Amino acid sequence: MAEAKAKYSPFIVMALAFIVSIGVSIGYYQFFYLPYLNLKPVIPEAVLHPTSIAEVSIVEGAFNPEQKDNFIPKSITVQLEINNKVRWTNKDVIAHTVTSDNEYNDPGSGLFDSQQHEGSKPMIQPGGIFEFVFTQVGEYKYHCVPHPWMTGTVIVEKAKF
Repeated sequence: MAEAKAKYSPFIVMALAFIVSIGVSIGYYQFFYLPYLNLKPVIPEAVLHPTSIAEVSIVEGAFNPEQKDNFIPKSITVQLEINNKVRWTNKDVIAHTVTSDNEYNDPGSGLFDSQQHEGSKPMIQPGGIFEFVFTQVGEYKYHCVPHPWMTGTVIVEKAKF
């Protein structure tokens, strides 16, 4: 009895290999790459909701370039899980912003810029507030866009206890 050998055309073998490689690529993209790409950072609840709020005032007359004190305190140090939520209160008679010097984008709170968080109001109006939760250790310098001489710094440290 003669055995019949099946002969496959090289074209068919290459076409099947191509189809299998496309299927594997789509599977990798769908089940591994996309979930990794869309992965949100895990931020502890205590960092997102600290026990207290650090306060910064935008003082009356802050728009005047000759006034040295415009944000009080000008530099504030906060600790994660304790007071890493900072509230700026505008006590001046005109509107201001709190805008990162380097376009810092916090993984939990987004862009450090009051113009992006105030919704329809691009500036902190007189008597208004802006709050931002810092979720990473670092030093964050900021300024007021219409009044660039108004500068300040938020220093975020790990909790000390």
